[in-house]
Amino acid sequence: MFKKILIANRGEIALRVLRACRELGIETVVVYSQADADSLAVKFADEAVCIGAASSAESYLNIPRIVSAAEIANVDAVHPGYGFLAESPAFAEVLASCNLTLIGPTAETMRIMGDKALARETMRAAGVPVIPGSPGPVSEVRIACSVADEIGYPVLIKAVAGGGGRGMRVVHGEADMERAFSAAHREAESAFGDGRLYLEHYIDHPRHIEFQVAGDGVQCVHFGERECSIQRRHQKLIEESPSTAVTPGLRDEMGAVAVRGALAVDYLGLGTMEFLLDSAGSYFFIEMNTRIQVEHPVTELVCDIDLVKLQIRLAAGDRLPLSKNDVHLRGHALECRINAEDPDNSFAPCPGVIGAFHQPGGPGIRIDTHLYAGYTVSPNYDSLLAKVIAYGTDREEARVRMVRTLEEMVIEGVKTTIPFHLRVLADERFRSGSLHTGFIDGMVV
Repeated sequence: MFKKILIANRGEIALRVLRACRELGIETVVVYSQADADSLAVKFADEAVCIGAASSAESYLNIPRIVSAAEIANVDAVHPGYGFLAESPAFAEVLASCNLTLIGPTAETMRIMGDKALARETMRAAGVPVIPGSPGPVSEVRIACSVADEIGYPVLIKAVAGGGGRGMRVVHGEADMERAFSAAHREAESAFGDGRLYLEHYIDHPRHIEFQVAGDGVQCVHFGERECSIQRRHQKLIEESPSTAVTPGLRDEMGAVAVRGALAVDYLGLGTMEFLLDSAGSYFFIEMNTRIQVEHPVTELVCDIDLVKLQIRLAAGDRLPLSKNDVHLRGHALECRINAEDPDNSFAPCPGVIGAFHQPGGPGIRIDTHLYAGYTVSPNYDSLLAKVIAYGTDREEARVRMVRTLEEMVIEGVKTTIPFHLRVLADERFRSGSLHTGFIDGMVV
């Protein structure tokens, strides 16, 4: 087991990893920018190393400084949390060259699954259903139009190196292709430094279903599904497990496919196989996230397992300690991502200083947050303030507990998305479990 781990991230995920390390008896080092000098992660870690100025949004992506901090602190491994470095083959290779372990999959696995076009072809070869689309990157509009004619409009243009909805455009006909293709290319180039694009047939109003998997490079197991259909501009807002659309038989089938896909790349660590489920019950692989997910707590609650501890143990060389027969889903969990945004003003970011702050509790409630009264929410970083997770014996109990908790939660000094979440939770379509990725567009607010 590792003796000391450097945590190369901030906010609630830095605290989450820190707590797992402490329970495993592992010393922790956090890197931080001056803007985060008063963060709870800095306060609670065994050591902290400043790697950037308060005005820099790039501090946590500065690989040379992170590696220097790791060497100075004499750590064994680096946990990147989630985000860019967690899926960077280059980062993994740099760490390996310095005899440091990245707590995540191998660089080669990241490279295959991070290239969305290559990932599609790898999964297709492994017998995993994929959405009809281009066999690889599409270099020009003329070819894109030819592919679209073959697979049928509407089509979805996606960035090969994409994520988070960037470099993505829906095209309903050839007349719109040139404009959409150019816009997607520019956005992908700006966001990822890689403007390559590929095409998929666009599935209207599917459900977004993902399977949590863990592997040791030889064996793999899944922990059931999470439904992430409540999205805004391809950004997840509410997640839950299990899905109201997934029967036990479909869960077994999709789970087996997810495991087969992970084994095809000798998967090591935690990962998420993501699928679209259409109204006819057909499902299609869309991508794999080769890291811990923001929404991992819902799986932890329904499976009664600490995924971050498992991730660390696998990176340290332990074999997978359980089989599929050891995994049982019990009850229901919901997660709401609380952001410093104004839902009544196009979700505009709302940085500021936290005034009064109250975390509710009670049966079945977990809150992962880095907030405290007096904390400054910086405009330089992601606006996630807290993740509220509610567990119940069934979905309705979890929903009621979530509503009660959000109504009790106090965060003053900044606008938050709590009022928006309450509207979603009260929506009759949500209460009935009739979800799809266009849900938010159809809300009456």
